[in-house]
Amino acid sequence: MHRVAVLNVVGLSPSLLGSGAPKLRDFARSVGGVRTMVAPLPAVTCSAQATMLTGVDPATHGIVGNGWFDRSLNEVHFWKQSAALVQAPRVWDEARSRDEAFTSANAFWWYAMHGSTDVTVTPRPQYPADGRKIPDVWTVPAGLRDTLQDELGSFPLFNFWGPKASIESTDWIARAAMQIEERFAPTLQTVYLPHLDYVLQKHGPGTREAQQELREIDRVVDVLHAFFAARGVRVMVVSEYGIASVSRAICLNRELRKDDLLSLREERGTELLDAGQSDAFAVCDHQIAHIYVRRAKDIGRVSHLLERVSGVDSVLDRAAQDALGIGHERSGDLVCIAEPDAWFAYPWWLDDAHAPDFARTVDIHRKPGYDPCELFMDPTRPLLGLRTAAKLALRTLGMRNLLDVVPLDPSLVRGSHGRSSVARGLEPILLCDDDRLDAQVPMRCVKDAILRQVFGS
Repeated sequence: MHRVAVLNVVGLSPSLLGSGAPKLRDFARSVGGVRTMVAPLPAVTCSAQATMLTGVDPATHGIVGNGWFDRSLNEVHFWKQSAALVQAPRVWDEARSRDEAFTSANAFWWYAMHGSTDVTVTPRPQYPADGRKIPDVWTVPAGLRDTLQDELGSFPLFNFWGPKASIESTDWIARAAMQIEERFAPTLQTVYLPHLDYVLQKHGPGTREAQQELREIDRVVDVLHAFFAARGVRVMVVSEYGIASVSRAICLNRELRKDDLLSLREERGTELLDAGQSDAFAVCDHQIAHIYVRRAKDIGRVSHLLERVSGVDSVLDRAAQDALGIGHERSGDLVCIAEPDAWFAYPWWLDDAHAPDFARTVDIHRKPGYDPCELFMDPTRPLLGLRTAAKLALRTLGMRNLLDVVPLDPSLVRGSHGRSSVARGLEPILLCDDDRLDAQVPMRCVKDAILRQVFGS
């Protein structure tokens, strides 16, 4: 067996390799050039990762997005972490069945908890009853949690996601991956490097900010490549999707509300979505939205309504979902795909004064949809930085308060993804030394490519 490290540089596409990433460009040349992939539908983090690691589409592995509506609980759940949610064996399971000496490590790829990797590190904040959010990680073996944070410092959670997202969290993950290699020398290690994803969503591709952060991720990958290569580890580089410039946010739940399809509950002057009672509602996830319809007889009417919404490219019924590999019991009765320059925002309220309190906070689990506005500080509120610092100081004294820093204006977002069909140059990439791969391959081919790197042809 050969030892392999798979580096997931999120958001990297061929269009970004032309400038600002000389080390990645050199690595691509050394392994035979840039191969691109056709991402699954939806081309979002959890679905893409599950597809690469299982070698099957979302219709089989069940990860139909970063979140979905649980019909048994009548609740929307995003960013859950249990490995049991993936309904197909992953690459390390098949590799171990071929050779019992095979070992694996997972550094921050999703659905990591309680899985079958020998070594695991994944974000797992503490949530004390006093309302604080304390950065932490979950690891296997359990003692690795303290070892890593003693040597590297606490995992910089607030630089991993939110208005302060920066290269600092990706640097931490890279250093943790090197620590794992030195301590355990796994046959396969998967390493998640998310930094580029955030700047591209926040500022858009082709911007000065994107070029600057591209150089940062190029530096991190170069350090990892040199480190692993010196230890005889083969390196593969993948990405989950490319990110397109967007100029429009489409609020599907507001469109459904116009036709009295949403059920809302008023609490303390705010409006909360009652998903289980709604005749139809949207779970928005970048450029894809799952539409859950309460009664089968209404599906046709809801589909016709959504097809007329500006910014909606297509509406998929069950037959169309099956044809595209996303048909699964977790999927919506309908799936909407946005036009290339548009994305779907989750809000349902018509007046910002009625927005729920969590809408203005970084709260990835409470919101029934993905919210890239969490990458911003509200530009309409003066001295917000000082106010936030004061609130954080009060929290350290045990005094609860609301960190309401997130803007409610989705037009701030400049980049998105989720479509499987994208413009040339925006495809996800695959960089590895494998002459059995075509210039473009389905993303599900990554699993077999990894196995060939480990076991040979």
